Amino acid sequence: MAIFDKETCKRKLKVWMDAEEAIATGQRYQIGTRMLTRADLEAVRKEMEYWAARLAEAEAEEKSGGRNRLYRFVARDV
Repeated sequence: MAIFDKETCKRKLKVWMDAEEAIATGQRYQIGTRMLTRADLEAVRKEMEYWAARLAEAEAEEKSGGRNRLYRFVARDV
């Protein structure tokens, strides 16, 4: 069972995608000898990957009806 529902995952993923866009337009700048770095782009991308995986998990659960299916078979040499 997925911890987060599909809508929550979509909302969180959008937030992190917006954050990445904001960082990409002006992540770092320098005035004289001072430098300012707004956020860590690598950390934002990791969060995006995390929420994308949770969204895929929630969609897969919705598709399969909330059940994990396991099929077993015995290979026979005939």
